[in-house]
Amino acid sequence: MTESTPICEYLDEVHPDPKLIPDDPLQRYEVRRLVSWFDDKFHGEVTTNLLYERVHKKVMGQGFPDSKNVKAGAKKIKFHLDYMTWLLEHRRWLAGDSMTMADFAAAAHLSALDYISDVDWNRSAVVKDWYAKIKSRPAFRSILADQIPGFPPPRHYNDLDF
Repeated sequence: MTESTPICEYLDEVHPDPKLIPDDPLQRYEVRRLVSWFDDKFHGEVTTNLLYERVHKKVMGQGFPDSKNVKAGAKKIKFHLDYMTWLLEHRRWLAGDSMTMADFAAAAHLSALDYISDVDWNRSAVVKDWYAKIKSRPAFRSILADQIPGFPPPRHYNDLDF
C-alpha cells in the first residue's frame, strides 16, 4: 500500500472504532478536504520551507537552509494557524464535532514543526488547546518520544500540558 491518505482510509474501514472518517457524505468531504489542505497546501507552503530546509538538508548533507524559503514558510504558517483558529472557533474539532483524520493530518505537520520550535503557540489559544488534546491521545504519545539525532526537541515538545 502507498500514499498516506488511502492507507488511513483503509485502516479506518478495517478498524472503525473510533471512526475517523464520518459516514455522512458532506462531513466525509470536509474531512478529505482538510486532509488534502494539510498534506498538500500546508506541506508545500510551510513544512517543506521550514522542516525540509532546516532539518532535511542538514541530515542529508545538502548544505545550508535557504533563508528565502525559511522566511516564506514562517510567513505562511501564520496564515494556516489563523485558518485553523477560524475553524476551531466554529467547531469542536477541525472538520466538525468529532475528532477525525483531518485532526491527525494537521497534528502530524504541526508536531514536526513544533519539534524544531517553528510553531508560535501564543498566536492562537484555541489551536494550542486543540493540539494539547491531540498530544494527550494514547495513539499520538509515542510520536512525541521520537527524536532526530543532532536535533533535540524543545522542552515543551512532549509535555502534554505545554
